[in-house]
Amino acid sequence: MSRLRHVMGGRYKVLFGNIVARLAALVSLAFATLVVARTGGPAAVGVYVLLRVLPSLIGVVFAAGLPGSVAYFRAGPHRDDPRLPFTLVSIALVGGVTGAAAWVAASSLIERALFPDLSLGLVMLSGVLVLTRVIVATAKSCSQGSDDLRGANRVIFTEEFNFLPVYGLIWAMGGRGLTAVVIGLVLADVATLSLGWGRLIRRRFFSDAAPPSRDLARVIVAYGLRAQLGGVISLMNLRLDFILLSLMTSPAVLGVYAVASKFAELVRIPGMSLTYVLYPRFAREGRAEAARNARRLLPKAGLLTAAAVVPLWLAAGFVIPSIYGSEFSPAVVPARIILFGLVLDGVGSVVTGFLYGVGRPGLNSWAMAVGLAATVVLDVALIPPFGAVGAAVASAVAYLMVSIALVGFFWWVAKSVSMLPVRAKLPSADAG
Repeated sequence: MSRLRHVMGGRYKVLFGNIVARLAALVSLAFATLVVARTGGPAAVGVYVLLRVLPSLIGVVFAAGLPGSVAYFRAGPHRDDPRLPFTLVSIALVGGVTGAAAWVAASSLIERALFPDLSLGLVMLSGVLVLTRVIVATAKSCSQGSDDLRGANRVIFTEEFNFLPVYGLIWAMGGRGLTAVVIGLVLADVATLSLGWGRLIRRRFFSDAAPPSRDLARVIVAYGLRAQLGGVISLMNLRLDFILLSLMTSPAVLGVYAVASKFAELVRIPGMSLTYVLYPRFAREGRAEAARNARRLLPKAGLLTAAAVVPLWLAAGFVIPSIYGSEFSPAVVPARIILFGLVLDGVGSVVTGFLYGVGRPGLNSWAMAVGLAATVVLDVALIPPFGAVGAAVASAVAYLMVSIALVGFFWWVAKSVSMLPVRAKLPSADAG
């Protein structure tokens, strides 16, 4: 940790703050899942989990990967362009509204395929989440790219925490069942986006901003489309097993697996924080300097994540049944399997931040595609006979394959820039 602190320099405190925010968000999410489990059972947990995932996925697709590309433009070569703020907002609104309309149009199919326990009206109402998730994610990324990591950390925490008081208020007013879950998610998003954008406005995000630009929007979309594939595939790698479990088994099995997955993903917190903090830093640096710093960070990040796996693996056996109850004991084995697959997550996280920061998000997408291929093949083969355990094996293999592919891409890119001067010019967003 001391060597990692030395390499990170002044960003170590920022990294620690991001880790704390993510831990607090996961605790909030775990407690919210517990509350939903206690009040509605595993089936309600399954609905809650799917509504946390699918609207975000659709929003990212229709917004052309905007949440993943904002930080590059706020921190990189376009950061002083006065047209940037309103261009980002315009893309977010157009993508969010279009995605929500598509959800509503397909609500009958969505209800039959994924939400048989929800009424058609509730499924249509859930389409609002597509819009709110895009707006929340854009606010978070704008703070990240504007070197306001404290503001970004607040959004990371509140987007998970706000559901708890809102859900409690709905129950106090007589709301029950899945209706309370859907309305709670919508109102929690509204509260979060208000806080996120309110902070940006107070920090003069729109000061001296010019009207949006179609030309700049095309550049942002070009970067976003290359990054979007990786973002969508990453979400699918993380949550495709949720969808397939829902289709191939039952909401109860999905609820059990969701608990296992969320517990195992605690080990991803340091890696996600590294990506989040390093991405805008690499975007501000030249490619050669970014490569040198990333190369020094790789072994430290790998050891950090590997060391975090051991205590979580041991704790799974008593923490999961103690918190969620004996009916969730089958989640222990899947959680341990997924933890094994995440042992190299820290290494992959540094590489992801590097590839995004130097304008090569497409390579990250290719690495995610490797994992997705493994996820699809293994999920189809293993879920029918083994259920949640089969999904866990598929996820573990996919995680390992993604990390290995990312390392290969890093050495390829780093080798090509090893002879560049430290302050080499940043690539344009429409570069390769």
